[in-house]
Amino acid sequence: MDDTSAPQTDDTAGADASAARLFDIRRIIGGLFVLYGVAVTAAGLFDGDAARKQAAGIDINLWTGLGMLALGVVFLVWMRLNPLTPPPPPEQADGTHDRPGGPEQH
Repeated sequence: MDDTSAPQTDDTAGADASAARLFDIRRIIGGLFVLYGVAVTAAGLFDGDAARKQAAGIDINLWTGLGMLALGVVFLVWMRLNPLTPPPPPEQADGTHDRPGGPEQH
């Protein structure tokens, strides 16, 4: 018989922490800004003089892409320096942890 109301083991705690880091919104936002920043920076590097004239002499794609890259890196560094930790599971009156998918009710 499987006792699913046992205290949380190190393996389960590690899996919860990994899941929390995987779905950290800073990773998603930072990754998207880096990805789009690379694309816009590449477009800015290969723009012609016509695009520069249209933007009053400023290479707007290049500067916007570099700004997006910088913001994406800030999000990713922030995530690395201040990692997410999942909250501890709530304890029941008998001292066991209330885990999703716990004991089945018959």
